[in-house]
Amino acid sequence: MRKNSIKNTRINGEVRRELSNIISYKIKDPRIHSMTSVVDCEVTPDLKFCKAYISVLGDKEAQEETLQGLRSAEGYVRKELARSINLRNTPEITFVMDQSIEYGVNMSKRIDEVTAKMHSDAEEALENGETESSEDEM
Repeated sequence: MRKNSIKNTRINGEVRRELSNIISYKIKDPRIHSMTSVVDCEVTPDLKFCKAYISVLGDKEAQEETLQGLRSAEGYVRKELARSINLRNTPEITFVMDQSIEYGVNMSKRIDEVTAKMHSDAEEALENGETESSEDEM
């Protein structure tokens, strides 16, 4: 089975969905932040290992505590995954912190700041009676 085969893609999606349910509703560890989401899962083609990319909405301390809580609950999570998904092998799960959502939010804020500055500069130029050649050319 190839890594990006249709079967493996479906397994990745199902494991991601079930991990999200397990983390949200079944784990009672207080270290795990309530705003924890499973961004992606990569199950190896032999179904032995799984990398689960986790995103936590919060500060750095909440992310570290959530990762510690998830790592201590790996056995429980694997057992619950085996109950809910019928696979030949239940993968050994490795949790990895994913910063892509946080990165996207930061980039969006920076873009908003730049556009707001451009609009304020354009309004200031219009008040002074200047015209911008870049707007005329477009």
